[in-house]
Amino acid sequence: MPYPDDMHLHLRDQEEMHSVLEFSARQFARAVIMPNLQPPVHTCEQALQYRQRILDACPEGLHFEPLMTLYLSDATPVQEIARLARTPGIVAVKYYPAGATTYSEQGVRHIERLDPVLEAMQKHDVPLLIHGEVTGQDVDIFDREARFIDQILVPLRGRFPQLRMVLEHISTREAVDFINAAGEATAATITPQHLLLNRNALFQGGLQTHHYCLPVLQAEAHRRAVIEAATSGSPRYFLGTDSAPHPRRRKECPSACAGVFSAPAALALYAEAFDAAGQLARLPAFAAHHGADFYHLARNTARLRLDRKAWTIPTRYPCNGDQLVPLGAGQRCTWQVNVT
Repeated sequence: MPYPDDMHLHLRDQEEMHSVLEFSARQFARAVIMPNLQPPVHTCEQALQYRQRILDACPEGLHFEPLMTLYLSDATPVQEIARLARTPGIVAVKYYPAGATTYSEQGVRHIERLDPVLEAMQKHDVPLLIHGEVTGQDVDIFDREARFIDQILVPLRGRFPQLRMVLEHISTREAVDFINAAGEATAATITPQHLLLNRNALFQGGLQTHHYCLPVLQAEAHRRAVIEAATSGSPRYFLGTDSAPHPRRRKECPSACAGVFSAPAALALYAEAFDAAGQLARLPAFAAHHGADFYHLARNTARLRLDRKAWTIPTRYPCNGDQLVPLGAGQRCTWQVNVT
């Protein structure tokens, strides 16, 4: 199959980035890099500096292209959108509702006040990437995505009908229904955990904090809806791992960080999900074509191979004096990526 693209990836920075970058660079040609660092990536200049750090850290012999994003805030200036549109290597703006997930404290509190910025994005054809959850304390955590769609996304789509939008890491039937009913300017990324796991995985054998992510894993009926969407062949669904590394000390603690570290076995886990659904033939388009087409990028021509060859996913990986626990730790995986 063609080398895939990861259209939603957290690489962190500095030593943590050096610990995880190779996993993605070995199996993905490109990745859309999330801007929620500390401090966030607010400007084109900051994004280009971060991009260079990624390129400098990439292991020799690997050809990996980071596609950068800016962090939308209530203070984002309209002028930065025009600057982004003429800056190679920066492809989108990421919308985090304030407090929705890890390092989102500086996110958007009043999206309706950012209409001039969104108008500029529509004018310059800059995609808006959306973490789709409301954050009110009165909202059940399993309803946060559906409420966001009703309260925020439907009106936003109505105000900006031509703005390209990606609803990230969809987890519910409501999200699938919204994407299916929306026009060609609306797409969604899907993670391996939302394809493979339902909310029981959070509690089997005790509280499993390494399965805790946002949006949270949902009931089986929602997982099945997401599987159906991913394997449908629709070009508006594509691969986005949302791989989000956190050392064990930040996952195995009273206030565990949200995020699943899926990078080491990401493509093999997608193959597991598509194979189980009887739709393995649709994996190459989902992984390598749909995202590139939506972002107006050339499709990858280099190829890798997926072998039906069982292996065991390691239980730990070193990270800056600590360890990372990957998705599927200690489990047998039927598929293996062959890049030689």
